[in-house]
Amino acid sequence: MGNYILKRLVSLCITVAGIAIVTFFLSLIVPIDPLAAIAGPQADPETVERLRAVYGFDQPLHVQFFRYVERLAHFDLGMSFQTGRPVLDDIIYFFPATFELASIAMIIAIVFGIPLGVISAVKRNSFLDQAARVISLIGVSMPVFWLGLVLLLIFYFKLSWLPEPGRLDIMLIEPPRITGMLLIDSIIAGDWEVFQDALMHSIMPATVLGLFGLAGIARIARSSMLDVLSQEYVKTARIKGLSEFWVIVRHAFPNALVPTVTMIGLTYGGLLEGAVLTETIFSWPGLGRYLTVAFLTLDLNAIVGGTMLVAISYSLVNLLVDLLYAYLNPKITLAKGEG
Repeated sequence: MGNYILKRLVSLCITVAGIAIVTFFLSLIVPIDPLAAIAGPQADPETVERLRAVYGFDQPLHVQFFRYVERLAHFDLGMSFQTGRPVLDDIIYFFPATFELASIAMIIAIVFGIPLGVISAVKRNSFLDQAARVISLIGVSMPVFWLGLVLLLIFYFKLSWLPEPGRLDIMLIEPPRITGMLLIDSIIAGDWEVFQDALMHSIMPATVLGLFGLAGIARIARSSMLDVLSQEYVKTARIKGLSEFWVIVRHAFPNALVPTVTMIGLTYGGLLEGAVLTETIFSWPGLGRYLTVAFLTLDLNAIVGGTMLVAISYSLVNLLVDLLYAYLNPKITLAKGEG
């Protein structure tokens, strides 16, 4: 098990290093000069060249690359052109909001998606199966921006059951920033009014993202359960007289979880990138909105820093998925460890 984890950590480091190198060279082929865009259309060539010298873009390519690697080794992602602050500070500020929203959305997706898929498989071709498949289809095909606007129209404008877009009511004061996640920080501070308000603000955006994740998880869970239920060992368990409940819980469900865990990991990794449309509609100050502005303004340092964060997030999620594989099915660990 220790060798298995070590190999995964080495693979993680290689992946991140490779993405860092690719990101650096891709930033060189941008068809528009980012410094000219920063200086503005009225800037004279001397101003652009002065900026180029300030940011080190006038140096030979190999010098720029080694400086880039040296900065990364010291967790220095440079200064953001759009905010004038260190990119690392910006990421530390914006990412917790995305992490909080993505985590709540994944809880919704897992809590409802896995049971929905399992029930759909067990009750194949029944009304419940048809209803579950319709819900999954809606979650996959419905545009995120449309669903978000509909929820706002119904639950905020018409019924007033849920609060306005944002993370917190403008009349409330945020608790001392410790993690950057309002729900956690409000619990630490013992401010239950802020906790309740932050939770209410997260319901609509988390539901939008959760429905999207729920659809994929339910479809994979259903497919996996159908495959497992047709296996001989499940039929043998039934012949031995085990109740259908225990056949599903003890024999079928654990084996059906392996591909479902893969889908959960991919979905969670995707949400950690920042859901641009959802964050925009619900005025959620997360990483998605930050990176969108960075791309529009050609803020290369922010783009590189955000890309590195997304790569590390995906890699860590994949590492966690691999560890869950090892827990759910130790044979997978042995097979990979022998390879």
